[in-house]
Amino acid sequence: MATRSRDDREAKRRIRQMEAKRALRQEQGKRRKGDNIIAIGAGAASVVLAVVLQLTVFSSNPTEDEFAAAEAGLNSPSASPAASNGADIPSPDTAAGKTFTGELALNSGVVGVELNGTAAPQAAAVLKSLADAGYYTGANCHRLTTSETFGLLQCGAKSEDGADDPNYRWGPLENTPADNKYPAGTIAVARTGNNAYGNGHQFFIVYKDTTIPADTAGGYTVVGKVTSGLDVVTKIAAAGLKAGGNSSDGAPVAPVTIDSFSLK
Repeated sequence: MATRSRDDREAKRRIRQMEAKRALRQEQGKRRKGDNIIAIGAGAASVVLAVVLQLTVFSSNPTEDEFAAAEAGLNSPSASPAASNGADIPSPDTAAGKTFTGELALNSGVVGVELNGTAAPQAAAVLKSLADAGYYTGANCHRLTTSETFGLLQCGAKSEDGADDPNYRWGPLENTPADNKYPAGTIAVARTGNNAYGNGHQFFIVYKDTTIPADTAGGYTVVGKVTSGLDVVTKIAAAGLKAGGNSSDGAPVAPVTIDSFSLK
């Protein structure tokens, strides 16, 4: 009986969280289609946003099947269904012990970058592979946060709404900060919530010291740092967000695209 009671409570908790996520999805529409979404920063004004802040993850909205399963008191699909990578994910051995340097050329300026293959070999291998293949050319930097303690620009989406390919997923988490603090200049990997193997194509650049609480899977892989041109990102942030959305989290007022991403 005690076990069943705990199961019921857990099911109800999941339903409350999913209802909050579904409400947020309906409220924000296409801007929240992407499955790599960072938790809303400080200053959220509504109950729904406060719930999402409490979840503090790059999270996708629940599927109808997941919602139905929780509502029935059943276990939803595992957040990390497989602790392995597919054949299309490069081996971490291709980056282990190496440092890659290069440039991220945005339509608004050039950012110098350095990837750390010692601290995050799998992440460095993936970003190097995607950059070499030209994947990022023409991709969008679709998301900007501008609150006092939560400042980043998220890039790598092929569509302006931030959607990513759900079939391209990899892990594990690497080099995650124990204190949940991401200093200005940090380059980290975006992922789906509560999933250590939920990394995809997208990454984010932190332009001012930011705290992102870990979720049940952990933090976010820090793959490198900005070596020059951080002011390019701060100027994008200073220009603000498109009108009509959240006051501190949304699309940059002027579209930001990637002209090229070169690493050597």
